[in-house]
Amino acid sequence: MNKRTRFVILLAVLAICFVFLWPSISWYARTPKEVQALALGSTENIKDYATAKAAEDVRNIKALAKTNADSALPAEFKWLEKEAAKAYKVIGKKLPASATVKDVMGAFASEAAFQDVFQSRYRDEILAAKKKYTNSVKLGLDLSGGMNVIVKADLDQALANAGDSVTTDAETYKKEAMANALENLSSRIDRFGLTSPVIRQQGEDRIYIEIPGAAQADAINTLIMGKGVLNFRLVDTEATNNFLLYYSQNPTTTFNASGSLIDPTVIPEDCEVFGEYTKDEYGLDERIGFVVVKKEVALDGQHIKSADVRADQYTNQPEVAFTLDAEGAEIFAEFTANHVGDNLAIVSDNKIKSNARINSAIPSGQVSLTGGFSAEEANNIKKVLQSAWLNVPLTVESQQVIGASLGEDAIHSGIMAIALGLGLILLFMLIYYKASGINAVVAQVLNLYIMFSVLSAFNLTLTLSSIAGMILTIGMAVDANVIIFERIKEELRAGKSRKAAISMGFDNAFWAIMDSNITTFIAAIFLSQLGTGSIQGFAVSLAIGVVSSVFTALFVSRLMFDFDTDVLHSEKVSIGWGIK
Repeated sequence: MNKRTRFVILLAVLAICFVFLWPSISWYARTPKEVQALALGSTENIKDYATAKAAEDVRNIKALAKTNADSALPAEFKWLEKEAAKAYKVIGKKLPASATVKDVMGAFASEAAFQDVFQSRYRDEILAAKKKYTNSVKLGLDLSGGMNVIVKADLDQALANAGDSVTTDAETYKKEAMANALENLSSRIDRFGLTSPVIRQQGEDRIYIEIPGAAQADAINTLIMGKGVLNFRLVDTEATNNFLLYYSQNPTTTFNASGSLIDPTVIPEDCEVFGEYTKDEYGLDERIGFVVVKKEVALDGQHIKSADVRADQYTNQPEVAFTLDAEGAEIFAEFTANHVGDNLAIVSDNKIKSNARINSAIPSGQVSLTGGFSAEEANNIKKVLQSAWLNVPLTVESQQVIGASLGEDAIHSGIMAIALGLGLILLFMLIYYKASGINAVVAQVLNLYIMFSVLSAFNLTLTLSSIAGMILTIGMAVDANVIIFERIKEELRAGKSRKAAISMGFDNAFWAIMDSNITTFIAAIFLSQLGTGSIQGFAVSLAIGVVSSVFTALFVSRLMFDFDTDVLHSEKVSIGWGIK
């Protein structure tokens, strides 16, 4: 392989690494702290923030319009001119060149549409930051502080509680019960507004929860052990339409900061208003509107025995089918007979998850929900219904809380260890191997650059043990340079020319370097697969470091030597004391 090809490959590797590393750079170096705090919050918190900020901006613009509607937009709102121009284009008009506040506001059909523009701007900014965080290197709890909890799900007890209502085999039931427990915990924790939690299944019956930042252990335990509430309520269609009209005219003064109605008289006394939700692109609940329902519960969720998704026999569209117990079937038969043509809402933890029309009386206890669902929407409703009958007892098996100050100390200590270790090693290489030590310096810097890029590419978590693996990799990476340099020195002592000594030095050192690094890589792979926690973090960073250090030592260092020989026409090698 000639030097030009190797140089192109090196540039390509560095460019790809930069693409992988860019989300981490953008998140940690270019995203303001206040935006980071918002992006790490739950989707509902982001929506609430965007709504509040949009309402505030709309009030400011309206106040300015009342004062002087013919004035130009303030500098902070100049971006509105582009949005107004798009709105004018839709109706076949053109925004005046010197747009005034009145011109811009006139581009939007209603105050709600005007507010949506502001809300979209804030929401998109925070969700873009959230995406950067998702694709960046994460800090583990030992660096960022927070708590981790391991929850045990008693699947055998859940199966026993279900009794004869189980319509599938035991293994399938347990898998569905575990998936539902994960779904419920994710929903509860997101609603609690906790910072970017990690929730994943561990083994067959355990759930691992990782919550960065400060969190109260008692509150988390209550959240985990609590049970959701699911019931069916009659929808008041007239009240819903009246409320939606009122809300469209008063979007900023309908609810207070806690989400309660400022004026309760806008809906009937025997009704409540809840948000209607669907899943967003993050798999979290996203409000798509409001529905007014009766306070009286038509049917409690505890009467549901099973739920499943199937295809409609006539249209082949997905539908959700669920079965009620004998008591529930009797209650539901009477209720549906009295309310044919009305809408029935599924309310889960004060959220409307489905709003379906009652087409006919349902006396059998076999209920089908249809309505042009997509397969994803049908599965989401199924999960909501399952939460009422897949009763999985959860117990907190272990819990660990790490203070944020301890995490900051760990970060500082880790950075100091890497900087000091790298600095001393590179200083030694420069003193002992003179100008050739520069090659080792460049190789080490690129080694760390590639390591962080790979961590970012795979969205891996940086922990204290990962930093330990990096520090060990720094020392091991220098070993490869030392072997190469010593081989070159041997060839120079034997009287070979610079070019021949470098070529023979790299060739003779190749298998010695590969042997040692392959055995280390194999050990790291086994540790990463069989180990857990800190051992796994150490092993992963070590494995990445082994691969990157071999590349920089054999590829980058060789390219630098050849550049000096063929481009700078150097005839001697500055590679140690007493070597000429």
